[in-house]
Amino acid sequence: MTGVDWSGVALAKALASAEGAGVTADWIEADLMTWTPPAGAFDLVTIVYLHLPVPERRAVYRAAATAVAPGGMLLIVGHDRTNLTDGAGGPQDPDRLFTAAELAHDLLADDPEFEIEEAGALRRRPGPERGPIDAVLRARRAGPNWPSS
Repeated sequence: MTGVDWSGVALAKALASAEGAGVTADWIEADLMTWTPPAGAFDLVTIVYLHLPVPERRAVYRAAATAVAPGGMLLIVGHDRTNLTDGAGGPQDPDRLFTAAELAHDLLADDPEFEIEEAGALRRRPGPERGPIDAVLRARRAGPNWPSS
C-alpha cells in the first residue's frame, strides 16, 4: 500500500494507525498538483474527500487514473454538490463539489478504457437528521477478464 498526502501531520497519524493495525505502507509526503504517480502501478487507487477547484481536480484525478493497473479499480468519494442544499457539513464552495456523473464524464473523456461500475450519490447517515451526501464513483480499467460478466 502507498499513501500520499501533502500534510506530514496527516501522514504521521496514518503511519501510527497502520502500525497499530499491523499494516505496512509506503508514505509519501507530496503535493498532488506536482507529484506524478507511476503509471499502471496500483490495483486500487482511491481519492477520498479531496475537494479542489475544477481545473486542479481534473488534473489530479487524471493523474490518479493513469496509476490504475489493467483490471484495477479507481474509487473516488467526496461531498456531492447536493450536499450544499440537502446535506450537512463539507465544503461550502460549490466549485469544489461535484457529482459522480461529472466525474464519470471527465474520466471517460480522458480515458475510455474505464468501465463505470457505480456512479451516484449516497447519504452517509439516513434518517430524520440530514447527514452528509457523498458522490461515489467506482470504475475499473480494461484488463484481464474485462469487461466483467
